[in-house]
Amino acid sequence: MPTRQMRRAAPLLAALATGALACARAGAPATAVGPVTRADSAAVAAGTGHLPAVPEVRGPLALRVVYPGPADVVEARDSNFIFGSAGAGDAAVTINGQPAQVAPNGAWLGWIALPPGAPGDSMMRLEVVARTPRDSARTVLTVRRAPRFAPPAGARVWIDPGSLQPQGRLWMPAGEYVPLRVRATPGASVRLRLADGTLVPLAPDAALDDVPWGIRAFDRDTGNLRRAVRADRYAGVLRARPVGIDPGPVLPGLAPFPPAVTLPPTVADTAGPVVEAIVGADTARVRWPLQLAVLDTLPLGVEFDDDTLGRGTTDSITIGRTFPGGTYTWFFPTGTRAAVTGRMNGDLRVRLAAGAQAWVPAGDARPLPPGRPAPRATVGSVTLSPRADRLLLRVPLSERIPHEVRETPQGLELRLYGAVSDVNWIRYGPTDTLVRGVAWTQPAGDEVAIRVDLTRPVWGWRTRWDRGDLLLELRRPPAVDAHHPLKGRFIVVDPGHPPAGATGPTGLREPEANLAVALRLRDLLAEAGARVVMTRERDTAIDLLPRTQMAERLDAELLVSIHNNALPDGVNPFTNNGTSVFYNHLASLPLARAVEGALVRRLGIRDLGVGRGDLALVRPTWMPAILTEGLFMMVPAQEAALRSPEGQELYARGVFEGIRAYLAGVARER
Repeated sequence: MPTRQMRRAAPLLAALATGALACARAGAPATAVGPVTRADSAAVAAGTGHLPAVPEVRGPLALRVVYPGPADVVEARDSNFIFGSAGAGDAAVTINGQPAQVAPNGAWLGWIALPPGAPGDSMMRLEVVARTPRDSARTVLTVRRAPRFAPPAGARVWIDPGSLQPQGRLWMPAGEYVPLRVRATPGASVRLRLADGTLVPLAPDAALDDVPWGIRAFDRDTGNLRRAVRADRYAGVLRARPVGIDPGPVLPGLAPFPPAVTLPPTVADTAGPVVEAIVGADTARVRWPLQLAVLDTLPLGVEFDDDTLGRGTTDSITIGRTFPGGTYTWFFPTGTRAAVTGRMNGDLRVRLAAGAQAWVPAGDARPLPPGRPAPRATVGSVTLSPRADRLLLRVPLSERIPHEVRETPQGLELRLYGAVSDVNWIRYGPTDTLVRGVAWTQPAGDEVAIRVDLTRPVWGWRTRWDRGDLLLELRRPPAVDAHHPLKGRFIVVDPGHPPAGATGPTGLREPEANLAVALRLRDLLAEAGARVVMTRERDTAIDLLPRTQMAERLDAELLVSIHNNALPDGVNPFTNNGTSVFYNHLASLPLARAVEGALVRRLGIRDLGVGRGDLALVRPTWMPAILTEGLFMMVPAQEAALRSPEGQELYARGVFEGIRAYLAGVARER
């Protein structure tokens, strides 16, 4: 379960997009599995499919609510799920008078309209009642909902303080315009007042209401994407200049770095910017919590190092994003250098090329001496060296500049930012049947692209610095036996979680369910001749990084992470449960498709398709890696299946058959 959901697991992704995607490894079959009968539409809709029957439980009532719990904050707008167990399968359960569905084992799941609550009230009351012919039980929950701003009762003019963007500490170049946004009374005159009396107008900026990320990621009902136009949005720009208390140096290595300053009201009124909304004779004012400094015109370069504290427990990669808090886009090895162009709180903005920039963690950056020229590189002649299990592309550079590897159906493209080409020759070395050709281009004045075309799809890749040279390793596909495709293959199986993970209505923890399925998968793979290593074989907590590091350190040929799903608040579990498989890199997509097809055939529940996800277990590039979400922990019939050996066998066999079908396709490509 990789998403933030009802048990508040760690937020491993910013956004997911489910659905089949168009690219596939040529010739790889998607669903070459053994004959399995198709579930009828009613079973698919009910989420039961081919799953074993839920055992009947008759006994005394033992009413329990699993979600929401006392520590949870419900983020749904108007409707949400609630689930738990009654202890008896013949119980009738209601939540605030609205019925829940009760499974034969007493697990129950409801999708209810939430009580509206008073404006600004963050608490709601949920009364859960269970009744059998023999007994009854009742519990009352006081649950916190995510706070939402509501204009004060009777206020003619108002400002939403939580809508002020940006907030905190900013460093920007002189002359750059900082975008400003705020929510305030529709029809008001809105402006920013600086301490010296300068007024910055904000104009009406009517925009569509936001759709919660969970709806976009998981909800199959497109009607829930309807959005109203909001007339309470305002936007403007502030030309970079000192604003508020000086936030200090852009990087702590340049001078003592002061902590964030909380200004007393009397100081804030004179030193901090204030936003004003005016309607007639009425004015609302809110201090804008912003400290803005102008970057020195002297160039400032940084060198990336994700282990500036020297703990030795990192992966030597600095993550780059297109905006602060966005999805992972670039992966810069330790030692990469770039020029600083701005900072917003804990995110540093660096230049890649003209019109291209990345946001990286400021804690991953060591400042270079001020005044040093911005990192720029000349690309020298390229050498390709064939090895038994990989190809090694050596690219000489005069500076360790940022770069990006892009997968293509034909091979890989290495994009070098802030570079000019002096590639006089390309040396191929001994003849290699995997290489179709290597070529370079200068698509822009400060970008160089080196393309490696292959005769077969790439299996894996990675980059690292070797002094001033950038090394790109391209992994050869393994030699797969067409008659026994799993024989000799090396597969790392990861039972997802702990820490974190979902919990089902009767208390089954996702880490337990994942481990049971993964152990059975291990046995099936080993019986077919594969070499299998587990990231864990007991119910012990292992962080994400050691799992992926194990697979890469051991040179595993495949990485398969077993999970079971849950939904974020506000998504109906009765209409949005099913089976899905996630990948991150194109080389992993054919494996994801093959496993998804086999899982759907085995489990017989709704096919949610494959999806590309920004998930830690599928980010590795050295081997195809996938993450399966076979069943939903919160759906009673699916949780019951995960408790049973029969259900665990169905899940494990589906993954096994998908892996086998994928490898059989690889063998046919040779």
